[in-house]
Amino acid sequence: MEDKKRNILISEEQIRARIKELGSEIERDYKDKKLYVLSLLRGSFIFTADLVRTLDIPVKIGFMTTSSYGHGEETSGNVTVVNDLPDDITGLDVLVVDDIVDSGITMKFVIDYAKSKGAATVKSCSLLDKPERRAVDLVPDYCGFQIPDVFVVGYGLNYGDYYRNVPYIFNWEKI
Repeated sequence: MEDKKRNILISEEQIRARIKELGSEIERDYKDKKLYVLSLLRGSFIFTADLVRTLDIPVKIGFMTTSSYGHGEETSGNVTVVNDLPDDITGLDVLVVDDIVDSGITMKFVIDYAKSKGAATVKSCSLLDKPERRAVDLVPDYCGFQIPDVFVVGYGLNYGDYYRNVPYIFNWEKI
């Protein structure tokens, strides 16, 4: 990517402030419930860690790995479970957390999967939402930022398994 310049779309400060707001909303909505945060690996691990640290309620956290992208920039449309739920979620209120919802195929799959495993309720939370790309009927219950249909990297989102560690969201501009 030497021939491209980073174009910051969402700064580290903007991300931090919005996560604090999301945490307040989630804490209010789940104050009297048994919250199970289901983080979809690998992309959401940074977002999930920062989000759950804003919550002052009891939270159980689990991780699940699905795959629909491989190393490409677009979903294949087929979701596979790579690493399954580690816990019994029967009767729990599940919040599925992901880095981005674009086609919505993965999020819908995991929501339906959690329901089939006996969750009392299932809601979704994503840092980023690309509604222009939606292939299924899904709107995240909690959303950090809506973004246009551009390929983005950083803050957990990768390009070829790299750039997840960048603390802001960016895309590249040709130089």
